[in-house]
Amino acid sequence: MARPALLDKLHWYVHDSFRLDGPPVIYLDPFHLPEGSPAADLILVSHDHFDHCSLEDIKRIRRPTTVVVANPSAAAKIKRPVTTLLPGQETTVAGVRIEAVPAYNLDKPFHPREANGIGFVLTVAGERLYFAGDTDLIPEMTGLACDLALLPVGGKYTMTAEEAARAAGTIHPKMAIPMHYGADVIGTRADAETFRRHCSVPVTIFEVDAA
Repeated sequence: MARPALLDKLHWYVHDSFRLDGPPVIYLDPFHLPEGSPAADLILVSHDHFDHCSLEDIKRIRRPTTVVVANPSAAAKIKRPVTTLLPGQETTVAGVRIEAVPAYNLDKPFHPREANGIGFVLTVAGERLYFAGDTDLIPEMTGLACDLALLPVGGKYTMTAEEAARAAGTIHPKMAIPMHYGADVIGTRADAETFRRHCSVPVTIFEVDAA
């Protein structure tokens, strides 16, 4: 199975915070960004919790031309203009197709389905990247086609590492990347390693990008 080219453009800042180099430069749930982080062309925010919708980090990388896309609860907190997406909706920015997909808990109170939290499927240069957001293993993952899957593994608020491995088996991407650990919120590197041990698809564990 060919290695996704997008993997070499992806950077992790801890937790669910990623940058995808471009053009365009895309940030996903920016959080704990270091000083001097590159300016964003596109910022995607999955929901309104502080560790995903960090107004300080958004301000750090936002420029007048930056496009921000968020679910409704996050969009209500972010300075306008913001493009709002609900699960099932999509838009295109700078040639990148952005599909909002459901992200919710099945048996936990933290991310109810009615809160309209979202994940994202990005189509960039012919490859598809799935950023799951804060979610459990949900039925909507069945049939979701992607080259890269970024999946939460920390447990409590999201899937556990073992559940995330089952999600990867359902989605069957070319490469899976664990997230939702490494900050003072939930989850550890051990969860990422457990995910890799149980996963039926290739896994890359990122090191924190400090610049």
